[in-house]
Amino acid sequence: MDIKDKIYFDNAASTPMLEEVIFEMFPFMKVAYGNASSTHSFGREAKAAIELARKSIAKLLNCRPAEIVFTSGGSESNNLAIHIAINALEIDCIITSKTEHKAILNTVKSFSESIEVCYVKVDKEGVIDLEHLEELLQAHPNSLLTLMHANNEIGNILPIERINSLVGKYGVYFHSDAVQTVAHYTIDLSQLENLHFMSASAHKFHGPKGVGFLYIKKGTPIASLIKGGAQERELRAGTENVPGIVGMKKALEMAYKELNERSNYISSLKKYLLKSLHISFPSIKINGTNEDESLYTILNVSFPPHQSRDLLGFSLDLKGIAVSAGSACSSGSTSFSHVLKAIGSRSDWPALRISLSHLNTKKEVDQLLIALKEIFEK
Repeated sequence: MDIKDKIYFDNAASTPMLEEVIFEMFPFMKVAYGNASSTHSFGREAKAAIELARKSIAKLLNCRPAEIVFTSGGSESNNLAIHIAINALEIDCIITSKTEHKAILNTVKSFSESIEVCYVKVDKEGVIDLEHLEELLQAHPNSLLTLMHANNEIGNILPIERINSLVGKYGVYFHSDAVQTVAHYTIDLSQLENLHFMSASAHKFHGPKGVGFLYIKKGTPIASLIKGGAQERELRAGTENVPGIVGMKKALEMAYKELNERSNYISSLKKYLLKSLHISFPSIKINGTNEDESLYTILNVSFPPHQSRDLLGFSLDLKGIAVSAGSACSSGSTSFSHVLKAIGSRSDWPALRISLSHLNTKKEVDQLLIALKEIFEK
């Protein structure tokens, strides 16, 4: 089957780049290829493009350009935030949850012998226990709280405004992995005065892979992660990915311009998918919170035990449909998701994460349903 005839429902993992984004990037690969650290005209042109992108992104998020640090993506941004908290802010505790992305969990684990780690409780839907969180914040004032704005597997949305208030009450540092929400929701950083760090990644909103950013609130002490040069306020040495940064800027600008149109369309597609799944498979279990409290781009569903449970994603792939199965955040893995395990989902119920974009269609949803019926009727 030709790839153009295949169906893509794995947009939480990565999205296809838009033609307009590729067009914007092309000159910086073909003509304006200078090193942004060079002082000649080629370098100055590259440097100007980087700073223009920084200003544009900052304007969309309502923060200062100097608060945007370009990185290679969400995982590096998450690592950088934790690294700064430990080495520059000198925290003695990290508060997080067991439903975070592995970029947080594995990084935190690597420091667990030298720093205390506390996990806030989550309920069977993956919702953060705010009472327990407040107890932890009160008990550990010199800490970093790191909670994702929206879960990349089950789509739960963090009540970030309430968390912002709690953090302000106890004076801890606050980081949020916003990889799944930047460009999909309006985020006004000026209203989140107690948020010190926020991570984002371009390939989650139809931009290029290998580029993202970390928001660092003005006045927050910093410590470099990659040493060797003065790039990005000396936080991460190395020649900047100019085409990637330019592409990310364009993708974010387009996302904000079309935000209402895209979100309304994708939401309607998710509602149709959910309704159709309940009709065709009455026994399914939706993982995560209800529709109003979850990402409009993600639906995580578990099916009753079946002989094809370990091959569900593979079987769909053979039919030309791409979804996430097994561990939805670990490429190539078919192990049981750590997020589903944390919320008590049954491992014998095969789960799929179906993630949508504005490029998907109702016809593609119907084809997915037909394929699922064929698999489960065997």
